[in-house]
Amino acid sequence: MTGAHRRFQHVAVLLGGFSAEREVSLRSGKACAQALEAAGYTVTRIDARRDLAEHLTQVRPQACFNALHGRWGEDGCVQGLLEVLGIPYTHSGVLASALAMHKERAKSVMRAAGVPVPAGRIVARTEAARAHVLERPYVLKPVAEGSSVGVYIVREDHAYPPQELNDPGWAFGDDLLAEPFVAGRELTCAVLGDRPLGVTEIIPAESLRFYNYEAKYADGGSRHLLPAPISSNVYELVQKLTLMAHRALGCRGVSRADFRYDDTPGGTGQLVCLEVNTQPGMTGTSLVPELAAHAGLSLPELVSWMVEEASCNR
Repeated sequence: MTGAHRRFQHVAVLLGGFSAEREVSLRSGKACAQALEAAGYTVTRIDARRDLAEHLTQVRPQACFNALHGRWGEDGCVQGLLEVLGIPYTHSGVLASALAMHKERAKSVMRAAGVPVPAGRIVARTEAARAHVLERPYVLKPVAEGSSVGVYIVREDHAYPPQELNDPGWAFGDDLLAEPFVAGRELTCAVLGDRPLGVTEIIPAESLRFYNYEAKYADGGSRHLLPAPISSNVYELVQKLTLMAHRALGCRGVSRADFRYDDTPGGTGQLVCLEVNTQPGMTGTSLVPELAAHAGLSLPELVSWMVEEASCNR
């Protein structure tokens, strides 16, 4: 996209922040800022702190590329600030961001829209630490964190719940989502605007038990199989459900949905959507840039599209 046809020339990239995913956001923001500069934009990098409003007022960007992850940057807070300041921004708006970040409420909306989701319930951290809250195997996860932060898989041979839940320094909230563990494949798909991209199967490194924070962001943490080696029917169903979830939650720009598919021998054949990520990672190991490249979009082209699609009232 040439400068003459752009709506925006000066873009502030919001990165870092103060959530549990700060380090990943710094990496995402660095990659996106470099790609925007390669595409010809004037870029200001802003490490989002409590004085973000003052910083933005001084910098006066024409648009913001939101590369924040986790709480405050992904849950509607920064989106609301940008709405108040009247600065167009990328990704989803206030409501969709807040809704998607709360895993249980997002599941309720997706379920009502016909997207299959796992069963489960909200439990207090103290309850989950004291005794098993579901039949094993099951998954415990913070109800409003991303990047698999604070997630535990409790397997059949685990006599006791994760004792890390008793840690006085636990920083991921006192409400947890407990869900039955779904065996099989980890699949993911992204939406770009109103277009589902390809489907990737994620295989964590053998040293890791599941697709956790390290698998997502460490070099060699996981292998990505794109296109996923599944039947065309299931592949197309994942794409369809990803778009349905994106629309049901009211997402904008780019989002990514994560699935489990049980095609194990004698398995249930179950396909469920675990969650929708409204601020997917954009690092060198991230899935969305890889899915976009598979669709023929370079990273500079992808981030340029995202910036030119930016707006308020999202």
